[in-house]
Amino acid sequence: MKKIPFLYILAALAMAGCSVPKAAKDAAARSTNPFTAPIGIQAYTYRASFSARPEAVLDSVKALGITQMEGPNPKGVDIYKFKQMLNKRGISMPSFGVDYDLLTKEPLEAVRIASILNSQYVMVAWLPHGKTFTLDDAKKAVAGLNKAGRTMKANALTLCYHIHGYEFAPYEDGTLFDYIVKNTDPHYVKFEMDVLWAFHGGADPAKLLLKYPTRWRLMHLKDLRKGVPNDLTGGTDIKNDVALGTGQINLPEVLEAARVVGIRHYFIEDESPEHAKQIPLSIKYLKGL
Repeated sequence: MKKIPFLYILAALAMAGCSVPKAAKDAAARSTNPFTAPIGIQAYTYRASFSARPEAVLDSVKALGITQMEGPNPKGVDIYKFKQMLNKRGISMPSFGVDYDLLTKEPLEAVRIASILNSQYVMVAWLPHGKTFTLDDAKKAVAGLNKAGRTMKANALTLCYHIHGYEFAPYEDGTLFDYIVKNTDPHYVKFEMDVLWAFHGGADPAKLLLKYPTRWRLMHLKDLRKGVPNDLTGGTDIKNDVALGTGQINLPEVLEAARVVGIRHYFIEDESPEHAKQIPLSIKYLKGL
């Protein structure tokens, strides 16, 4: 017999006009919160101030109760000193981002950085292309990711490609992102879900997670301002990044799918100039789901 989720039972009772005890509602809330993971932050959030005031930024991160950060280290800040700053505040860096050219031309440099930061994941967030992302671009990316991923795997690291929205142009019976997933070696290449960019590119983030359940490892938590249309540019005004739960994206559905596929690390990334105000609201939202 198929088990019916407790939440659905409560919803059916409510629709039927039956009284639902408060204790039952509380139990449902506890059992259905899709987000129970440690909260992380993407370093790019603080790009305007990180290099000039790295310790102050990390103090503010610690004060928010955040214990994980996705790098890289701020420009101009010695990586060894930065690691000491992280350690002092109890902040780990399980993942860090690198440029595609560095990843494909100097993969052992990415390995070196990972060893210093004690990172398990190496992430790349942009694939070279012209005005639009084409099949030729996807083919070149597949070759580059497979080769670099093999080097990462040989050094006990995992390469993750961070989707950016432009990959969802139609191709055959799917998209160019489907082409990338199907043609990269699952032993060497995994993915990071950026919720905003997937949605902005016209994909359904929750369905995309479930479509490739073994390929996802990391997630950027973001929300897109209501009314902003989708497109394949991979870009939007930074003011369109809004606090979690205030935009267009069905985050509870996404987070439930993320829990099902076993996302390892979650990083809030807020590109807005209002990130200092929005991040506490996003954390409150996650804790209150």
